[in-house]
Amino acid sequence: MTTGSVPSFLDVILNFAESDTASSMESQDTWLSQLKAKRDGRLVLYGDDTWLKLFPNMFSRADGTSSFFVSDFAEVDLNVTRNVPTELERDDWNGMILHYLGLDHIGHKSGPHSLHMRPKQVEMDDVIRSIYHALESQSHLGSTLLVLCGDHGMNDAGNHGGTSEGETSPALVFISPKLRTIFDGLECPVVARTNAFNFYEKVEQTDIAPTLATLLGLPIPKNNLGNIIPAFLLFWNEGKRIAFMEQNAQQILGVLLETFPSSLFNQSHPPEACVDTSDEGVRLGCLWSRIRVQATEGRPFNVDVKEAMLRAFLRQAQNTMSNTGTNYSVRGLYGGITVAASVALWAAAVSAPVLVKQNMVGLWFTLTTLAYGAMMFASSYIEEEHQYWYWLTSAWLLWLGTRQYAQRTDSGNGRVSDDLWLILSAAYPLAIMRVIRVWNQTGQKHAGESDIAQNFLRHHTCGLWTLVCILYVAVAAKMLPSYQTLIGGPASLVSAVLLCTLGLAFKFAFSIVDSPELLNGLPIAPGTLVTHFDLTTHARAVFTGIVAYCIGNSFSGQETSSHIRSNGEDLTKDEAVQIRTQETLAGRLNFLHGVLTLFLMTQSRVTNIPLFALFELQMRAFASMNLSPSEISLTAIMLQYASFFAFGGSNAISTIDLSNSYNGISGYNVAMVGVLTFCSNWAGPFWWTFASMILLVQRREKWYPPLREFRDLTTCFVASSILFVMLACTALRTHLFVWSHDMVESSLKDRIYGECICDLKSIVLS
Repeated sequence: MTTGSVPSFLDVILNFAESDTASSMESQDTWLSQLKAKRDGRLVLYGDDTWLKLFPNMFSRADGTSSFFVSDFAEVDLNVTRNVPTELERDDWNGMILHYLGLDHIGHKSGPHSLHMRPKQVEMDDVIRSIYHALESQSHLGSTLLVLCGDHGMNDAGNHGGTSEGETSPALVFISPKLRTIFDGLECPVVARTNAFNFYEKVEQTDIAPTLATLLGLPIPKNNLGNIIPAFLLFWNEGKRIAFMEQNAQQILGVLLETFPSSLFNQSHPPEACVDTSDEGVRLGCLWSRIRVQATEGRPFNVDVKEAMLRAFLRQAQNTMSNTGTNYSVRGLYGGITVAASVALWAAAVSAPVLVKQNMVGLWFTLTTLAYGAMMFASSYIEEEHQYWYWLTSAWLLWLGTRQYAQRTDSGNGRVSDDLWLILSAAYPLAIMRVIRVWNQTGQKHAGESDIAQNFLRHHTCGLWTLVCILYVAVAAKMLPSYQTLIGGPASLVSAVLLCTLGLAFKFAFSIVDSPELLNGLPIAPGTLVTHFDLTTHARAVFTGIVAYCIGNSFSGQETSSHIRSNGEDLTKDEAVQIRTQETLAGRLNFLHGVLTLFLMTQSRVTNIPLFALFELQMRAFASMNLSPSEISLTAIMLQYASFFAFGGSNAISTIDLSNSYNGISGYNVAMVGVLTFCSNWAGPFWWTFASMILLVQRREKWYPPLREFRDLTTCFVASSILFVMLACTALRTHLFVWSHDMVESSLKDRIYGECICDLKSIVLS
């Protein structure tokens, strides 16, 4: 918006890892810097503090607000609106930016159909109305342009960053009394013409920068790829219009010369070379040659023809250069593929003996890996990847249950009661999987549809909190060490109960601020259940307690040899020691798994906490099945992916949950925020990775061969997946989806679409 250029997909990192200087655009050519450089140039900003990080020292007056605390619907906007009347009365600024965040926050929290959405839209209408009345009534605002726009749209789930129409079709409206001199206005309201988001006409985001620069009498930013919006050219006569378009074309030509050989634009192209050519450089050269030849002939020209020629060149240049982000070094891509292929082949060779030995598991593993790799070559499958893992995991669990029952039947020594229990233990993981599938709707096609987390639990808050409280009690029991510790059993019990109570109180306190709707209908006031600490101190207390509890229970008490003799009367001493060592290791892993569960619950949304109970039930069922190490490994891989999507994750960066990324952090810390974000969004995979190690160690055999098998199979799958992803990115490198989906459109450098006020001698975005 400020440069007219398209950001790199790597700029997505700045969404989460931005420091005060990492994302600065201070050195780039923008209409903001040019406007400030003008005599008496002065800019003011109210709203999203991203502007202050992108443009340090740019604004004479500013009051920024963090955009990451998405639970704030009111204060974040009131802080902007309270400054508007005062600023409209002043005449010492050239541009004012008002970046409102309330609508965006409501979308992220509750979706576009939230009960909060309509009141917030009415509030924004009132703000726009008050600004327009000021433009009409105050003389110093007579040449001011109000630009109202959204930096992005949203899908039915309230997220953005994907490729759906709702996400990529934000509104853009120019409002000013002065526009009446060139424009009679448009019918309003109007019904969308072809789809729900196509009302009048569409412009490219990059078109706004050259348009505003032209209106302000500023040079077009040198890296601009956009075109002046044709409707505004009506402010000038034919000669001026052609001159402005030629300036726009000359500026873009400078960008083209950085990419294509200058000879393409300095020579004449024969007509046959310009017909149906697939070379984008030649096509651009042909278009520019026509413009250059017409200009040098010196004959009178038809204005309409000249405009058409310039517009054709500008649009072709814009389309071509907007896709140059995918023109990466093919040699580098092939080099990366070679390295990835070498690692994948090595991992496959290491895993081959295990896969061949257990032929059915090997077949499942091979088909899972190959099918997953094939998905990487289809963007629609990537958007709906959760469906692959849900169906595949369900089929795998059905096969495991059937195999377990068949083995029991073949043995012929089972009682009827045992058979019934076996059937139930094999069937209920599959039933639980069915529940997990509809816990959070994700992906693109079904995002926003009814699910358990959003549509059931939010309307049954008493049941939700009852489940949460029961789970915290269960976790406290799981956190008790099964081995002798230095601090003793009673102290461990009291510590576990206090720690889980503190964690539960934190979730109550956090919900009061983050999701107050989850507390509606509770029989007691939520405030009576929480401490009087602020959330940062409260979260730190939980994290500190977890660390202290782990340290206090990590050291065993004194071991005695009688334990060896009592458990190993029919075994050699070495065998008894091995069994005791394995039991101790399993006990420690169970203890740590309980502590990990408490931490992951702290980092999860309240509506997702009951998922840990479902995972625990599935894990207990697997423990009773006597699965082989390879079966446990493949089960773990599938459930790691399935659980990620069950928590509401997807391949769209818009679904990354930042609500728990600042637990215990008072200021921005890239390392801590990164760790907490990772743990929050990958809580399910974390849990199942640890659970799989417990299942492997609990087997009555030496613990390191199963863990080694798990390591080999997991490495093989991950290495193969990376190889397929790299192959897909290379093969589809010119496909817009590969680099822009969930990346470029989410870049904070593009968040300049906000509501704006623009003086025709200055510009204001918000």
